[in-house]
Amino acid sequence: MSTAPKSILAQFLEGLQTGLLKVIDLTSLLEPETPVIDLPPMFAPSPSLSLTEISHYDERGPAWYWNVLNLGEHTGTHFDAPIHWITGKDLPNNSTDTIPVRKFVGPACVINVTAEVARDPDFLLSKDDVVRWEGQHGRIPSGAWVLLHTGWSQRQGCKAFLNIQDDGAHSPSLQQECIQFLITERDILGLGVETVGTDAGQAGGFNPPFPMHTSLHGSGRFGLTSLTNLDQLPATGAIVIAAPLKILKGSGSPLRVIAIIE
Repeated sequence: MSTAPKSILAQFLEGLQTGLLKVIDLTSLLEPETPVIDLPPMFAPSPSLSLTEISHYDERGPAWYWNVLNLGEHTGTHFDAPIHWITGKDLPNNSTDTIPVRKFVGPACVINVTAEVARDPDFLLSKDDVVRWEGQHGRIPSGAWVLLHTGWSQRQGCKAFLNIQDDGAHSPSLQQECIQFLITERDILGLGVETVGTDAGQAGGFNPPFPMHTSLHGSGRFGLTSLTNLDQLPATGAIVIAAPLKILKGSGSPLRVIAIIE
């Protein structure tokens, strides 16, 4: 008696149940102490998370506990939509409520630069670095999330994480030539980083300023920030799911980023 082959989804569920597939949480804890990007004083700041209790199994609600959240869209591990930046403001389907949901899922390419960043917190990944990585791990496929593994998520406390010095913040990212290469020649889905933003800490003084935001969102790509546990992912082979809240005209949102690996 022949048995019909299992569907792809059935095989997927079986893989989760048997442990052949593992789900990795790439999301940092969201709490009032979660670091938020520190903008110059002439710009409106984003608030840190605050929780206001509605009820806690008491006279305000005897059988339930819940809170009111107050936070900026770009707090903690969060998603940057194209509408977040001026270069992407006129693109179609550019906000969290209109981006096709298919685009929240893609293969991950993890580029490990922890040693370089340990030596230089202002390290910028170059196109040549990517080409060398591809020589070892294969070409970055179209529609991939490129995740920059810097070890930054291991920094404890807001001061160390934001790393603000007398001349501003210092944190790693990519060179402008590199992100343009990834967009135009590799057709990536988006860029994920462990730092508070996709741009380097000193990117406000670059020419042009903030090249990650400018290039990514101007081309309809996405950003993921404040990721963690990238050390648990292989260089290739993981699938990342990063679905923001469906906020009307949302420029982004906190989200739970997960990766599935064999």
